[in-house]
Amino acid sequence: MVTSITSFGRSGLYDWMIQRATAVVLLVYTVFILTYLLFNPDLTYEQWSALFDKTWVRVFTLMTMLSIGAHAWIGLWSVSTDYIKPTGPRFLFQVICGAAMFTYLVWGIQVLWGL
Repeated sequence: MVTSITSFGRSGLYDWMIQRATAVVLLVYTVFILTYLLFNPDLTYEQWSALFDKTWVRVFTLMTMLSIGAHAWIGLWSVSTDYIKPTGPRFLFQVICGAAMFTYLVWGIQVLWGL
């Protein structure tokens, strides 16, 4: 039996619910961005910048970035526990994936909020 020490949630059901909730956030954000691009075919940098100057768009984007991290972590954790049986290589894989996701999240926040 694989212990859930590196799992995102407390149980498989909790992970499943997080996975579904983050998928909804990702879907809504994707529809929002695609709709914006569809209705602005001659999009300029100024328009794009004005969109992301709005606080609600930044918060929505931040929520989406956090959802990507949680969604990816649960997916990669599930795959790694299913297919990488030895504890050492599985832990190393999870550390590398977690470090990459953390790096991308911090970088995304810096780009989004201009920190």
